Amino acid sequence: MNRRSFLKKISASALALLGIGGGTYYYARDIEPGMLKIKHETLSSGKIPASFDGINILQFSDTHVGFHYSLEQLDQLAAEINAQNPDIVLFTGDLVDEPNQFNWDNQIVTILKTINAPLGKYWVYGNHDHGGYGTETVKKVMDAGGFALLQNSHVNITRGETSITIAGVDDVMLGKPDLDKTLNGANQDNYTIIMIHEPDYADKAKNYPVDVQVSGHSHGGQVQIPLVGHVYTPAYAEKYVEGTYHLDDRLQLFVSRGIGTTRLPYRFLCAPEMTVFSLKSSQ
Repeated sequence: MNRRSFLKKISASALALLGIGGGTYYYARDIEPGMLKIKHETLSSGKIPASFDGINILQFSDTHVGFHYSLEQLDQLAAEINAQNPDIVLFTGDLVDEPNQFNWDNQIVTILKTINAPLGKYWVYGNHDHGGYGTETVKKVMDAGGFALLQNSHVNITRGETSITIAGVDDVMLGKPDLDKTLNGANQDNYTIIMIHEPDYADKAKNYPVDVQVSGHSHGGQVQIPLVGHVYTPAYAEKYVEGTYHLDDRLQLFVSRGIGTTRLPYRFLCAPEMTVFSLKSSQ
């Protein structure tokens, strides 16, 4: 769907909210976008080493700073992330909304640096990160903020003599995703979590030795209408929109609604969220 079609559809949704009542419109614009929900999920597997039992991995996504999401709000988000005491932090893309128009300064780096994760902070590109000539600028900022980019690559997180694998794929829409390169040399016996900005790419990831995929991109549709559901999701987030999916008993997919908004600043029945995954060894 192109920009004009998107705006037409989402504007119709806004009119629908206005039809419900001015208070509902105010709620969707000014209240719900700030109602952050923290989801808790348990990842249980015999592939998870006992040394990783109880390790917490926090995923957040799609902050879209600059489009009705300020650096002050990002600072508050960082504090909320730290309050969850994560061991690992994963960011699944779209840091700012329009990199070519954003006023880059040290403040955003300072905020990102405050996020604590003793076992590492990792991220992947989203389409907005590559868009607007932002590829190198966003990477420079994330590097300075202490986040390691996984662009068709993986790392092993080691505790004692055991490890799990965290992998990341380049953005599907504007990057050059390559699952073969991403997992080249990875230990297939390791419990493997992969970050892919666009959730629908799970239909390819399920054919690889991956246990969990975490994604964003969809925003859960941002606006959901009772009895209708989400109004619109972007390309590569049309099949898997939000929540948990099990693909062919091979892959667990978790799709986050993300933090910010884009195009139009509304959320309705689709509050922002981040997720804390607790590892549970069943060895």
